Amino acid sequence: MKLYFSPDACSLSPHIVLRELALPFELILVDNRAKKTADGRDFLAINPKGYVAALQIDSGEVLTEGPAIVQYLADLKPEIGLAPANGTWERSRLQEMLNFIGSEIHAGFSPLFNTALPEETKTIFKDKLGKRLGVIAATLAQHDYLLGTRFGVADAYLFTVLRWASLFAIDLKQWPSIHHYMERIGSRSAVIEALKAEAGARAAA
Repeated sequence: MKLYFSPDACSLSPHIVLRELALPFELILVDNRAKKTADGRDFLAINPKGYVAALQIDSGEVLTEGPAIVQYLADLKPEIGLAPANGTWERSRLQEMLNFIGSEIHAGFSPLFNTALPEETKTIFKDKLGKRLGVIAATLAQHDYLLGTRFGVADAYLFTVLRWASLFAIDLKQWPSIHHYMERIGSRSAVIEALKAEAGARAAA
């Protein structure tokens, strides 16, 4: 398999999952602005949407959208337990959480990257995001991970997007349960390895 990624982008989520599952894969750096891969290929020919993550499997088919990719990967090794079995109530709960992260947390950060927006407008978006983070904080006050006592693919996704908070002076310490959660996820060996690999790829580019 090949994972097309950009450092600090949401592609970190499937990257973490690949390492948690100890699956063999090739990591391919993408220049998000130029839409070129590190070896000079047109990324738009791989993913016409033009953004990471994209996972190319051995048949040559390409899967995009992080929540879909991480579920596909988890199902390759169901014994690891990163996602509940398809067709179960617990799997629907996972999909509920992935959708909430995508539509409310991930999308909540997106406007803040727009340098053309005035600070007053960004403050409105930050306030809305803060309310959504309050929901996450309440969940994490009850147990260590989003869906209970075990790390799963939703945790890889949430950790990835919450790393952006520091870019916009959002102090996660105001939600102690989130702050401790980020420390807990950040100490996992697969997460450390993924971050190190991405930093190394950026330095070598």
